[in-house]
Amino acid sequence: MTKNIKLGTLVLLGLACCFSSCKKYLDQVPNDRITIEEVFRKKATSEQYLANIYNYIPDESNQWENNGWLGTSDEVDVTFSGSRNYDINIGNFNASNVHFDKWRHYYNGIRSATYFMNNIDKNDEIRQLNGQQLIDQYRAEARFLRAFYYFLLMRQYGPVVLLGEENLAPDATAEEMQLPRSSFDACVDYVVSELERAAEILPIVPQRNGQASDLEAGRATKGMAMAVKSRLLLYAASPQYNGNTDVASFKDANGQPLISQTEDHSKWQKAADAAKAVIDLGIYSLYKDPAGNVIKSLEGIFFQAWNSEQIFVRKSNNLSGWDVHSMPRQAGGWNGIAPTQEMVDSYYMADGKLPGESLLYSEAGFTTVGGIQVYNMYVNREPRFYVGVTYNNSIWQGGNMRAAAPITFYVSGPNGRNGHATDFSKTGYLVRKNVGPQTNAGSGGNGQQQSRPLVLFRLGEIYLNYAEALNEAAPGHSDIMLYLNRIRERAGIPQYGVGTDALPVPSGQSQVREKIRAERKVELSYESHRWFDIRRWKIAPQVMGDMHGMDIMKDGNDFYKRVVTATPHIFRSSYYWYPLSQYELDRGKQLIQNPGW
Repeated sequence: MTKNIKLGTLVLLGLACCFSSCKKYLDQVPNDRITIEEVFRKKATSEQYLANIYNYIPDESNQWENNGWLGTSDEVDVTFSGSRNYDINIGNFNASNVHFDKWRHYYNGIRSATYFMNNIDKNDEIRQLNGQQLIDQYRAEARFLRAFYYFLLMRQYGPVVLLGEENLAPDATAEEMQLPRSSFDACVDYVVSELERAAEILPIVPQRNGQASDLEAGRATKGMAMAVKSRLLLYAASPQYNGNTDVASFKDANGQPLISQTEDHSKWQKAADAAKAVIDLGIYSLYKDPAGNVIKSLEGIFFQAWNSEQIFVRKSNNLSGWDVHSMPRQAGGWNGIAPTQEMVDSYYMADGKLPGESLLYSEAGFTTVGGIQVYNMYVNREPRFYVGVTYNNSIWQGGNMRAAAPITFYVSGPNGRNGHATDFSKTGYLVRKNVGPQTNAGSGGNGQQQSRPLVLFRLGEIYLNYAEALNEAAPGHSDIMLYLNRIRERAGIPQYGVGTDALPVPSGQSQVREKIRAERKVELSYESHRWFDIRRWKIAPQVMGDMHGMDIMKDGNDFYKRVVTATPHIFRSSYYWYPLSQYELDRGKQLIQNPGW
């Protein structure tokens, strides 16, 4: 028989301790399995174990079943009323019914990484073939992954349980397995130190046998560890975690606050320094189309695999599902991922101003574009709008469409409410950003898929991290506008204070803050940032609630009217963090539930 690793048994070996009377039985190893000791004697099986740890990296392309970051924020409405997004948006959400719960998933990844780190030194085969260097690199990869999974827990749940460096002994008592949550600041300090330790060892670019290799693309690098540190420190400096007196009663069993009650302004400088360190590596650059085409530049960020802007990607993903869910029915898609009117209103005009500030903006009448009547709301918008949103009468070609054609969302149209019981946009829009037109796998088919890596971290985010943190740490610093303008220049819109079409430089820290947040909302739209941004800035109560769109129950020109969508996006004070499930609370008697649950 071919030998395989039974990876599920390698993570939580302590479960066997409850059955000590059956030890002889459990010690028998089936002849198609290898023991954990054998795993760490062989190079191939150790590498398979490490590959399994990578599998815990989330596939955030699935925003209808596995992730709720888009559909429960103010940027997107997920059409399907049977989705978990819908339950959260209407308030059907509690500790006994936690949708998108990742607590146990990431802790399994953390335990698996720790076990690997504690055992990889036993692999003499790797040492003989590649020396200690590869063992050290593999341990650093596991250390990075463990730190990353802690970060993912922290952004979703707040303060977490730090498990330490030792695996639980097989004979650990129930009391020894009960661990409390650490304060958020303690979690940040630990994860940052782990990322720094990993970055010291990890290569600048993926390597094989000590040489740069595209075959290893997707493996942990120094830049990946530094990018995660940048985002973590930005979150830690933000109002949700830095002097948040709204959660003063959120304390551990000893009465110590789990969230800092005193603002520490130096956290912003740490965040700025971390972002600048990624920039100063000098190995990443904003992706730009070689021919200078702005639209192709914005599309290429995602469609040009392994380009210079991508820092951390997931090679294996469900982006073909994202394509199908975001495509119109005309193309064989499912009309499922719909930007809100609030998101549409956030895109700039061609003059670089927001709609409420620009003379180019109008909600009256139509303009003929390429022989098609286009509502003036959608005319003279910035390039990111046309790359990001499929709007009524916009042109689309993809999926099973053989020729380009206008897409309509009015009630009796080919993509409208009357054409399908569930597959219709509730806002009159669809997401176009990072939707691969070559995917043709809708309507239950298994057609062609446009494969590409899923981008988790990219340089555009780091520029915005740096500008935001620096504006809080050192208002007026020249780098703030420099990096904000680099984002705008690539987007094809006028910059602040630069160029013949320059816009006035924003005046004062508060106004600059507003411009940075507005830029971040557009540049990072539909990339799983907004859910966390509106919480860390503590603006969620102001931007959530009723969402708007066009009147999808009407035909013709009556369609172009702002109306409240069918599903509100409720926000309660408890929604700042996910609840710990009742199951986990019952198992972990020292766990403190998040506020409001």
